[in-house]
Amino acid sequence: MKKNKNKVVFAGAGPGDPELITIKSMKALKSADLIIYAGSLVPEAVLCWKGEKTETKSSAGMDLNHIIDTIKAYHAKGKKIVRLHTGDPSLYGAIFEQMRELEKVNIPYEVIPGVTAAFAAASKMNMEYTLPEVTQTLILTRISGRTPVPESEDLEKLASHQSSMAIYLSLGHTEKVQQILEKYYGRESLCAVAYKVSHPQEKIIYTKIKNLVKTCKDNSITRHALIIVGKSVEASIDNQAVLKSKLYDSTFSHGYRNAEK
Repeated sequence: MKKNKNKVVFAGAGPGDPELITIKSMKALKSADLIIYAGSLVPEAVLCWKGEKTETKSSAGMDLNHIIDTIKAYHAKGKKIVRLHTGDPSLYGAIFEQMRELEKVNIPYEVIPGVTAAFAAASKMNMEYTLPEVTQTLILTRISGRTPVPESEDLEKLASHQSSMAIYLSLGHTEKVQQILEKYYGRESLCAVAYKVSHPQEKIIYTKIKNLVKTCKDNSITRHALIIVGKSVEASIDNQAVLKSKLYDSTFSHGYRNAEK
């Protein structure tokens, strides 16, 4: 799009902790005339970075037309607008449809990335999703619900890889999720339920897959949580086996270091 000082900024708010927002997004909030934030997901605590005269509007009750009309009205007045999304805007942020509408009316925009909940959860769990020679793939997905998932990306097909997996937006279908995970990861394997990661209400609950539904019910977790599964989850709380990467192996040569003989 053509360069324009008055770009609409789609910014990632991070997982909830105001200090996990990027410096670039923080600067955008400080200089904004208007922040339209995803009020059902973005905690108001993140708005601590806004300017003294910055106006804020929650999009929780808005549809696409209302959001775009608001942006158009403020943009026409030369106002700086930030569209603040939870986590990273590119993941379940529904930004593509907004960007497409802005392109139709020649309103320029840019996107600032953010920290998604799966990575904030891993940091709290002292976990690495990619373990040498154990798992080298991370799948970020959701189960099919009111928003359908393509057949080729059905949770059962993805689970068959037995890789590390973070399942978003699926707490309303825990029975089905449990059934699928039991089949491919095993009933006795551990998974984690990461609730409101980095928020004051944060909970990281480890449970056997066979107890996933019960664990969510017992803790009244019905939304705002990830289900994380894979051998990396078990490794994060069982350090009996120390896994080492080739990167720091003294017997392994690479472009910056020769192997010890």
